[in-house]
Amino acid sequence: MNKELAQVGDFCTNPDCPDYGILQRDQPVNKIIKFGKSRAGHQRFRCQTCKETFVETKGTMFYGRRTSDEAIIRVLLMIAEGSCISSVSRQTGHKEDTISDWLKAAAQHVDEIESVLMKEYKVNRAQIDGLWLYVKNKGVKKTLLKPRPPASFGDQPL
Repeated sequence: MNKELAQVGDFCTNPDCPDYGILQRDQPVNKIIKFGKSRAGHQRFRCQTCKETFVETKGTMFYGRRTSDEAIIRVLLMIAEGSCISSVSRQTGHKEDTISDWLKAAAQHVDEIESVLMKEYKVNRAQIDGLWLYVKNKGVKKTLLKPRPPASFGDQPL
């Protein structure tokens, strides 16, 4: 029994397909074939049963992004190292809203992002914790009410 995790390309991702979710490595004939590359350079797959195509990034934070995976990871690294979104935006040329979207997507894929940052980019646990704290608090407005001086009634006419 193979205990490896399934990867995109090991099964059809189309819920309407009869082969949906069936691991192809356990079948006598693999019905999922490699089907070229996307414009971004990601491997594309095609199911021989339903003829649907899908890319290797489906289900990840990189799916449908126009920016390279490496550029997105670099931005996350900069934020993990303590840079704020406005600084990263000026340095990379990416809009602040785009970077915020990447942070929100990263928050949905915490385990995968952590493993990549820690293994491949040698980011330490404190930096990772700082990144997730930043993501968690981003967008929460923290307003402090300024204390007002007490009203002086002695100077006003009756």
